[in-house]
Amino acid sequence: MKKIIPNYLRVLIIFFLIFGAMEFFIDSGDRPAFIKYPMVSVFLFVFLFLLIAIEITVKAIDNITYNLLSEEEKAKLLTEVELPYTEKEWYKNLMQKLTRTESIENEDAIILDHDYDGIHELDNNLPPWWVYLFYACIVFAVVYFVRFEVMGGDNQEMELQKELAQAKIDVAEYMKTAPDMMDEKTVTLLTDPADLAIGKTIFTTNCAACHRADAGGQIGPNLTDDHWILGGGIKNIFHTLVNGGRDGKGMISWKGTLKPKEMQKVASYVLSLRGSNPVDPKAPDGEIWVEDAAAAAPAAK
Repeated sequence: MKKIIPNYLRVLIIFFLIFGAMEFFIDSGDRPAFIKYPMVSVFLFVFLFLLIAIEITVKAIDNITYNLLSEEEKAKLLTEVELPYTEKEWYKNLMQKLTRTESIENEDAIILDHDYDGIHELDNNLPPWWVYLFYACIVFAVVYFVRFEVMGGDNQEMELQKELAQAKIDVAEYMKTAPDMMDEKTVTLLTDPADLAIGKTIFTTNCAACHRADAGGQIGPNLTDDHWILGGGIKNIFHTLVNGGRDGKGMISWKGTLKPKEMQKVASYVLSLRGSNPVDPKAPDGEIWVEDAAAAAPAAK
């Protein structure tokens, strides 16, 4: 594989594979992950520079090792293997641009006076790639400081808090109109004939045994008069359907059988029967209920 793909191409391939994996595994919504999470991108760029630095260092060592060989050893090596690309002109030019190092022949011009037990120090220039990376880090630090410390930009924790707050608002807004998530506080009266027809079907199937098909009352109370044991109106009737009647007697809870939307339609149908005067109705139970005009208003279309 190393012979097929040059080192510098392997570095780029590894780098873009990491970027691709980040895009695939990180859920960044409608924005690319390297834009939404800049710190991860910075880390990847630093990682790329480190890979390049390692490749340059390894190849530079190989080049130095090769140059230290005698002519006979070089000739013998060249007869056994193909000329390494470290000896090719394009590679030498690239290394010179990336490292700006002096050749071995010119080492005497840059050797320092320091002597550590016979070990001398060379006054080589810093590699340009390292210098540019250092400058880039300074620029990034300045931009980061201005963005977050001076201008008060949102950090990741603040972004999370804002997203959570917006999510609560969105959920609350959805709850207002979600058919199967309504409660006695959000339920509204339905007047559409199609909804009332469905409510009638549900009432006939589940409620007629106790209240009669005409809602005149039998075991349960008459639902067509103005007397209510647990309160009339769409909200009270919906509450009774969800939670059941009085403890130990009365109607059972229907929340395990009917969906909130179905109970809304049943309650609306029951209210539509007010004053229908069924034959032989049951005597009134409870107290007279006076509906508030605002609470009795039907749902807006």
